[in-house]
Amino acid sequence: MGPPLNRSVIAWALGALLVGAAGLVGWLYFAGGSGEPTAELTTPTIATTSTTSTTEGKVEETTTTGAESAEIAFVIDQERSQARFEVGEELRGNPNQVVGFTNAVAGQVVVDPANPETAQISEILINARTFMTDDANRDRAIRGPVILNSASDEFELITFQPTSIDGLDEPVGVGEETRFTVSGDLTIKGVTQEATFDVTATLVDANTIEGIAETVVERSDFGIGIPNVPGVANVSEEVTLALVFVAVASE
Repeated sequence: MGPPLNRSVIAWALGALLVGAAGLVGWLYFAGGSGEPTAELTTPTIATTSTTSTTEGKVEETTTTGAESAEIAFVIDQERSQARFEVGEELRGNPNQVVGFTNAVAGQVVVDPANPETAQISEILINARTFMTDDANRDRAIRGPVILNSASDEFELITFQPTSIDGLDEPVGVGEETRFTVSGDLTIKGVTQEATFDVTATLVDANTIEGIAETVVERSDFGIGIPNVPGVANVSEEVTLALVFVAVASE
């Protein structure tokens, strides 16, 4: 057996570990910022391009926004909608599901219920800085540079730009549930990847659509890391993203 460790050496080592842990926690705390958004989200518009012939026989393009003919513009109601994420972890040795949510989500869909195949969806905006879980310290860590870095103005927003809608082929009646997919470009922390959301939606009445859109992404695809903090281990690589929405007809 070797010589016994000097108690002062052990005390120094433990003290260094505690100071290091406290420094990491302090850095995470201040790096996460306040969680206050820079500004309220504004609903993105939908631009449609049509062609018209002039008297000279030339073709001109004109761009308009909003709904035309029998189409209705449904705008996401922030007070009744949520963007969510869910990821698994081990917390102090026990399995735990972390659920984050925010009401700061904006977007709209323009659709004619009798001809839904012509539907258009605007860019969807989510303020990642406002995500909340069941723990304020975790919230700050999520806003920090290692995870979402949403405390930075550059990465405050998560965006989804739809590029195609599939499966929305039949007329939609009031009270009917419709399932379809929406593919597009998802940008998180400045990284853009293609993603496809499975959507279930119901035309509740002539002025209201309710539904949920879900997809699963790999956090490493977006450069999302996990801070090395005491008590947290084995954070899942897969993250479930969901938009639970209520959209109402705009006036």
